[in-house]
Amino acid sequence: MNTSYFAKLKSITNPLSISGKAPDWYSGPQYRILAPKYGFFSAYKAGEIDSVGYTECYYDQVLRHLDASQVYQYLVQTYGENVTLLCYEKPGDFCHRRLVADWFETYLGIPVLELKF
Repeated sequence: MNTSYFAKLKSITNPLSISGKAPDWYSGPQYRILAPKYGFFSAYKAGEIDSVGYTECYYDQVLRHLDASQVYQYLVQTYGENVTLLCYEKPGDFCHRRLVADWFETYLGIPVLELKF
């Protein structure tokens, strides 16, 4: 499992959007269960909360309700071990796909790397 962003889609063989809304031109699979909730996402974009507040909201409203092992197994069984989780932000920018990657690494000991192009 890897992570990347929509702008690199042409270089990704097994993409999976984990955004609330994928770009209109994206026709691949989506797994919205890992998408951020609109309220804290829009608050972050508006500068009303920072990355720490966003992270707290994401864990509280999304990840805490999920079992990392079950989600990981579902993703691998459904989309394959080489699935790449996608969202909009470029590498190095704060984003929820890296929170998901850290969640898998923390709870399962499985490294989830950002693809390098």
